Amino acid sequence: MSVKDLTILGCSSQQPTRHRNQGAYVLRWNGEGFLFDPGEGTQRQFIFANIAPTVVTRIFVSHFHGDHCLGLGSMLMRLNLDKVNHKIHCYYPASGKKYFDRLRYGTICHETITVVEHPVSQAGLVEDDGNFRIEATFLKHGVDNIGWRITEPNARKYREEDLKAKGIEGLKIKELIQKGEVTINGQKVHIDEVSWIKQGDSIAVVIDTLYCQNAIDIAKNARLLLCESTYLEEHRDLAHDHMHLTAKEAATIAKNAGVKHLVLTHFSARYQNLDLFAAEARETFPNVTIAEDFKVIRID
Repeated sequence: MSVKDLTILGCSSQQPTRHRNQGAYVLRWNGEGFLFDPGEGTQRQFIFANIAPTVVTRIFVSHFHGDHCLGLGSMLMRLNLDKVNHKIHCYYPASGKKYFDRLRYGTICHETITVVEHPVSQAGLVEDDGNFRIEATFLKHGVDNIGWRITEPNARKYREEDLKAKGIEGLKIKELIQKGEVTINGQKVHIDEVSWIKQGDSIAVVIDTLYCQNAIDIAKNARLLLCESTYLEEHRDLAHDHMHLTAKEAATIAKNAGVKHLVLTHFSARYQNLDLFAAEARETFPNVTIAEDFKVIRID
């Protein structure tokens, strides 16, 4: 079975702390690596996480505030240094094209990797290559800022006990898959009798926003929601002034979206005790994980 997990490379907001780097998150899924919002120092965080940067196939930048993108240039240079031969797809708000170019071409570098840009100018489907469906929505943060949803295709799963009971084995299994039915001892067996359709999982990423309907919609019924919660409710005025969420608001998004698992991140440096975020969020939504640098969250 392929790896399916989310590794926290950093969970601080604009200012890093002794124990929390600026944000960055790598999702390993079905042989690909999705890197979200690579903040300053992301390349080094891969080393401490014992993950090869070469797993990265797609990079997502929600917006171009520094703590969400300053690691982009160094990550591209690292992949270039490692001479990866797979394409590196980059997704970002189209209005930030000039910032993307500055980060990509900000130093002397002989580029050998293939970077495929996906500047996003409107909400909706960004790409569906058959392996993943990528959707975007615009959040509420004062600048163009994108929330992402990644969905795998539906998959047919076979019940071994039913295959065995029907006497389907060997080449008959191949025939069943190709034709949708097979004849065993004069009896037709339809594929639905021995299998079922598993709906593809979705992962949603909502980083930097005020509470808004778009955040709920992009996370609807997701297997996992990675969501910012920069402040606690006691500092709700600061959250709203800086267009961020509190832990309670993030939990309310998760509840209203019907997600299965909420991961809170992007904590203000003013907080040392992150248990307070868990306690506040769990009053509204019980299945909460608090991000910590190098924490690995298994999705299966």
